[in-house]
Amino acid sequence: MLNIILCGAPGSGKGTQSELIVKKYGLQHLSTGDVLRAEIAKGSELGKQIDALISQGNLVPDDMMYGVIENYISSLPADCKGTIFDGYPRTVSQAESLTRLLKKYGMEAVMIDLLVDEQLLIQRLIERGKVSGRADDNLNTIRHRIAVYHNQTEPIAHYYLHHGNYVAVNGNHCVDDVFLQIERILDK
Repeated sequence: MLNIILCGAPGSGKGTQSELIVKKYGLQHLSTGDVLRAEIAKGSELGKQIDALISQGNLVPDDMMYGVIENYISSLPADCKGTIFDGYPRTVSQAESLTRLLKKYGMEAVMIDLLVDEQLLIQRLIERGKVSGRADDNLNTIRHRIAVYHNQTEPIAHYYLHHGNYVAVNGNHCVDDVFLQIERILDK
């Protein structure tokens, strides 16, 4: 089973590359936001707790996220080829939990880190904002989001590097060239 943690700063192309990977390799795409909304829609006790937190603007704590991710993994179809994790893990603690959880089910994951120069990230996000009208794609917010990424999420790359499950991809190129690099990694 092929499990991928696709990581990169805002504007690195994670969403675009996830779509291409899903299309070519037939993987499940785990979007944390989608899974949380599904859990709330089920009306389960966990879903009610999550709804109460989110409706007050709070983040879902790590232990609750673990439960949500475990529910997802345990319900994967028998013929599942693997998963792309999108939006999880975001911290080293979550990476450690995910490693333990996957091991429990006889699985592991590799992190593919899309590395893009900061100036190019800013340029991409400003262009995206012009096309999409996303309010969070303005220079001040972009710089803040990139800083948050460096402080909170980037350290998980070191975790996976230390565990031998890390591959860097040069994300400074066009979509097709970046995907070609990812294909070379996945086809091994």
